[in-house]
Amino acid sequence: MQRARVNSSSLRSVGYDPERRVLEVEFSNGSLYQYEGVPGEIVRELLAADSLGTYFNQVFKSCDFPYRRLE
Repeated sequence: MQRARVNSSSLRSVGYDPERRVLEVEFSNGSLYQYEGVPGEIVRELLAADSLGTYFNQVFKSCDFPYRRLE
């Protein structure tokens, strides 16, 4: 999946596959995760947020999307 660099102190890059509804997030520490079942609206809101890290922590922890760490 192609990821784009983002301007954030906690997130390094983000990629999204709208057909599979899978969001891929690379954190500033280099860890990489995939989140499943993520609606496109949530991704758009994440990318438009004043603080991507704050939005991610507030929304993704409360939505409980299934996720896995990639190696």
